[in-house]
Amino acid sequence: MRKLKALPGLSFPIGATYRDNGVNFSLFSKNSIAVELWFFDHPEDGEPSHVFKLDTKENRTCYYWNIFIEGVKPGQLYGYKVQGPFTPHVGRRFDGEKLLLDPYGKATVEGKYNRQHASRPGNNAAYAMKSVVVDGQDYDWENTTPLRRAYKETIIYELHVKGFTMHPESGVDDKLRGTFRGVIEKIPYLKSLGITAVELMPIQHFDKQHAPEGLSNYWGYSPVSLFAPHLDYSTDRSPLGPVNEFKDMVRELHRNGIEVILDVVFNHTAEDSEVGPTLSFKGLENRAYYIMDNKGRYQNYTGVGNTLNANHSVTRRLIMDCLRYWVSEMHVDGFRFDLASVMARDETGIPIANAPILWAIDSDPVLATTKIIAEAWDAVGLYQLGHFTGERWAEWNGKYRDDIRQFVKGDENMVPELSNRIVGSPDVFQIEHRDPNQSINFVTSHDGFTLNDVVSYNQKHNDANGENNRDGMDANYSWNCGVEGATDDPEVEALRVRQIRNFFTLLMISQGTPMFTMGDEVRRTQHGNNNPYCQDNEITWMDWELIEKHEDLLNFVRLLIDFRKNTPHLKEDIYWTDIRHGASRIQWHGTKSFEPDWSSTSHSLAFTLNHHVETSTIHVMINAYWNPLTFELPAIGKSQKGWYTVIDTSRPAGQNSKRGSGKVKGKVCRLEPRSIMICMAK
Repeated sequence: MRKLKALPGLSFPIGATYRDNGVNFSLFSKNSIAVELWFFDHPEDGEPSHVFKLDTKENRTCYYWNIFIEGVKPGQLYGYKVQGPFTPHVGRRFDGEKLLLDPYGKATVEGKYNRQHASRPGNNAAYAMKSVVVDGQDYDWENTTPLRRAYKETIIYELHVKGFTMHPESGVDDKLRGTFRGVIEKIPYLKSLGITAVELMPIQHFDKQHAPEGLSNYWGYSPVSLFAPHLDYSTDRSPLGPVNEFKDMVRELHRNGIEVILDVVFNHTAEDSEVGPTLSFKGLENRAYYIMDNKGRYQNYTGVGNTLNANHSVTRRLIMDCLRYWVSEMHVDGFRFDLASVMARDETGIPIANAPILWAIDSDPVLATTKIIAEAWDAVGLYQLGHFTGERWAEWNGKYRDDIRQFVKGDENMVPELSNRIVGSPDVFQIEHRDPNQSINFVTSHDGFTLNDVVSYNQKHNDANGENNRDGMDANYSWNCGVEGATDDPEVEALRVRQIRNFFTLLMISQGTPMFTMGDEVRRTQHGNNNPYCQDNEITWMDWELIEKHEDLLNFVRLLIDFRKNTPHLKEDIYWTDIRHGASRIQWHGTKSFEPDWSSTSHSLAFTLNHHVETSTIHVMINAYWNPLTFELPAIGKSQKGWYTVIDTSRPAGQNSKRGSGKVKGKVCRLEPRSIMICMAK
């Protein structure tokens, strides 16, 4: 047995900190009366190799239990047993038999983890997750650093680490499929697509058993260890493997010019409600970490049983320390905050202006160069899109998604809404001097239909989730083009492809930062399932056979991305409609020049873009009508030679060119039904 020596510790830093010849352990637990630190040799062990009982005088500083163990090295497995009052009516749920994860644990092992054991009385050590001591200072980043790219230069690709390479046709070695290393293998594909950032669905270690019976929590919105990379995404199952392999992935993405944005979950945990398991927070200081009523009942603003108490001083510190860790030690470039409006609630759940946690994130110097993106709503109706607290925050623009879908499918009264979405949604983000690129524009995300399914299904088909199709959004604003689901009808298929091109084209020519989800560029389908959070199978995995099947669409998307990246008109950081710096950059038209049709029955719009430096002019014509329309072209400048067609969504990729696929003859253009044309005068 190793010789370990226990000494008084320090209250700061919180967590397990390796230094000199040992590890300092510090744990917040204000109302506990006794704490034990247990060491284990193996993840599946039920009996500890060492137990250290912390003394209330020597090992407690204010609310922090701390101890220094000499002789401990990185890779040591550990957990806590914490005793205190079990008085649920006042929010205390101490259970001295449960082995608890360290909230600041930098890595996690599962061993024989069983969620049910954590929900039952008795010692669960053999079936509990365990934290791991990590020393992050010995990693070689090989001179790579976070990229600090401006929003106007950013194109986001939302992907799921496992789903991206798990398909048997991914071309990735079986040992690497579904892992951080698998993502590295596919960096050439990401580069060829032209995206500049990946937004990773949750990689903070989550409880995959938090799902309906017989299914798995695939998406990962069920966190248990906020500082730790998810164990299953590592090929190296040793205690330190996930940390090193996550860093490898970040390093290689940065080496190839791709930023890493994490989808982080600071609104709830996998501990669920009163009937859920005790894994960490619940058994440490329940009322500090969760929002409760005056009878100790969990308040559920997230739809999953509990709500993190983000504006409690201790939880706020945890969140800030966690974000700083992912930036400073794991080198990530930014964060997308799931259900971020939850963090705008006070300790009783009431929405507040100027929530401390939101301003802390907004103004923190460590986070100053990172992207911070809010999903500005929660699960019970707090909708803050356009007036989210803070000045640096970008926001997922859910109104962009809904309005663009409705316009493209042919709904009435949508042309005025379309015009606002195209110019960065100034009607939503009514903040002076705001960067329009803080609007994260998207038509699809993990939450809802894929782009293929937006044009293939009128209703959701979520029966596989085991909830009788009750889960998932009902308002999808989708249109199946005449047939529900897959079809061999060539006319329906041609229309669907054209509609997908239309969606991508609008996304890439709108002011704001474009984002699309994994596989949309090759028509990935979830067969109408718009909430496949529990489907860890080919329903959700990227099907790499589609690369060849839909090569033309893929090339079209590449062309659009390249056009956006190389067109200064589309990368302004002031609104096109802003006249403070001179005339408006944009002029609106209809089928007739300078005569836009804003009526309820209109399905068409055109606009011209000028640039304050570039001499070229961009002209966009949009026809969402089911018949052809003829558009007048505005007059060109004296130094310009004519209009050239750059993009025509009625044509395959090979008939389009970023340099212009042909000079437009005459003063009018005929647009095919449901199509978009982009012309350039130069």
